[in-house]
Amino acid sequence: MPPAGPARRTLLALGTGALAAPALAQGPNPGKFPDRPIRLIVPWPPGGSADAQLRSLAEISARALGQPVLVENRPGASGTLGAQFLTTQARPDGHTVGQMHMSIVRRPFLVRTPPWDPVNDFSHIIGLCGWMFGIVVKADGPIRSFQDYIAWARANPGRLTYATSGIATTNHLAMEEIAAREKIDIVHVPYRASNEAAVAVASGEVMSVADSSAWAPLVEGGQLRLICAWTAERSPRFPDAPTLRELGHDMVITSPYGISGPKGMDPGVVRVLHDAFHAALMDPANAAVRAQFDMPLEYYPTAEYRQFIARRAEYEQAMARRLNLRID
Repeated sequence: MPPAGPARRTLLALGTGALAAPALAQGPNPGKFPDRPIRLIVPWPPGGSADAQLRSLAEISARALGQPVLVENRPGASGTLGAQFLTTQARPDGHTVGQMHMSIVRRPFLVRTPPWDPVNDFSHIIGLCGWMFGIVVKADGPIRSFQDYIAWARANPGRLTYATSGIATTNHLAMEEIAAREKIDIVHVPYRASNEAAVAVASGEVMSVADSSAWAPLVEGGQLRLICAWTAERSPRFPDAPTLRELGHDMVITSPYGISGPKGMDPGVVRVLHDAFHAALMDPANAAVRAQFDMPLEYYPTAEYRQFIARRAEYEQAMARRLNLRID
């Protein structure tokens, strides 16, 4: 946790640990790939923005691949159970891939025994898009702006609760950074997914949610209020919500994600998957899903995506050291 400012508290615990990676199997002949359905592991419950975008991607890419692309939800452990499966059980034949996101890149630097190397223990295929994050409160509550949010936290140390989709997620660490800068004591309440967290705010279980835009329908429906967005510019969908930059914090947070597979995949298979996923990403139907959740396009081809993951791994390691972050 950050050394500056009062300590923040986190409710609930997160188990860790992973099995050693099995011996790699020989990759398939890419000319015959795929010869059966492909599993796309989504490490969140159904219903969230990433789940919707990846389900659309799976449906569209199946047409080019000639095989179904079946979404398999594996929620829990801040979205890292899919990575655990890819590194310990999945064969590198291209028929099992999963979402690669920042919590997977970050996790090895938060635990005593790193479960994987985020750069070298995966076959990185394609970068897709990011999220629009923001802080949301109950519409009929006492907090109506970001300034109100900070003032309430200062007046009520240790009582302002905020939900995220998990411990050590990008949005959790961003809130830790904001709390350290503002010198406030707030309480983190992790949920399994951003849509569950948004509902928890609407029902009064927690006071706020800091997460991706699964909260958008509840904001548009009048149950919740968006008090700030973490994008570079104001969202056209929510033009009244200021950005963090406008509020004095030079922070832009989109947390780009993509698709990766087990270590050792055949380059020809990776190319087939990249081309099918890229075509699906650019399809108007997938663009419509991204627009629904205000998800910025963050496309990287295979080589560039691996380089991006390597850069992010260096950044996340430095951040974990600077903030003295540990989850075990």
